[in-house]
Amino acid sequence: MCALGGATLVYGGVYERTAYRLRRLTVPALAPGAEPLRLLQISDLHVTPNQRGKLAWISELARLTPDLVALTGDVLSHPQADDPVIEALSPLFGFPGLFIPGNNDYFIPQLKNPVRYFTGKEDELDGPELDWAAFAKRLADVSGWLDLTNVRTAFPLPGRSIDVRGVDDAHLERDRLDLVSGPGDPDVDLVLGLSHTPEPRVLEQYTRDGVALTLSGHTHGGQIRLPGFGAMVTNCGIDRARARGLSRFTADGRTSWLHVSPGLGTSPYAPLRFNCRPEATLLTLTPVG
Repeated sequence: MCALGGATLVYGGVYERTAYRLRRLTVPALAPGAEPLRLLQISDLHVTPNQRGKLAWISELARLTPDLVALTGDVLSHPQADDPVIEALSPLFGFPGLFIPGNNDYFIPQLKNPVRYFTGKEDELDGPELDWAAFAKRLADVSGWLDLTNVRTAFPLPGRSIDVRGVDDAHLERDRLDLVSGPGDPDVDLVLGLSHTPEPRVLEQYTRDGVALTLSGHTHGGQIRLPGFGAMVTNCGIDRARARGLSRFTADGRTSWLHVSPGLGTSPYAPLRFNCRPEATLLTLTPVG
């Protein structure tokens, strides 16, 4: 048993956590008659300096030529991660983009007792702060991407009209739903929502407002998934079955799509994945019906 446990740790900590892959999904979320839209979601990068393999893999995603890029939080894990992140993302700056922060973008990672993830006390964040505000401004300036933190707006894309909204991290209760809620424009091709943490209260409001697709991350897909059981924890209010991938969400008789990315990174203090490879997702959005 000790040998099996050791082999599992080596597999998850050495191989799987760097076995990056691209997942492709088709989602019928556009208005009837709209042209298909290729949306690249990247999430939970948790970048520290010298992660050359991960950063190079991210840069290569530009080959997909997406119509839109969505960066859904937990980008930074070190105060010197700014330059490596900007350099890695720069090949994608030729495409329109949106971004929001995650809970770990505000604090330098600290060593924690893993039991907290099962007791719900893991959100007691303290320690030195990361300067997310400065990084977000720099990212917006150099990329032209829209910082969608507690913002709702019309977003122009060639030949398409999109109603987008996003919130600050709901896990830290920084979300301001009052600033972004309201019925989606019925005349647009897509009503899109971003929320790093897929907390039910955000998903419920988005769904009531007619958001067709919400993009989230945060869960790492569970990070450790047991065969026949799935994610052990979600680290938020969403149920384990929705910890990774595409699902339907219903509120007050309305239904929307939810996509939760398992992300590309881990905490520096928990560099392990099992049965849950790191990934980015290319979602091809097609008309409903």
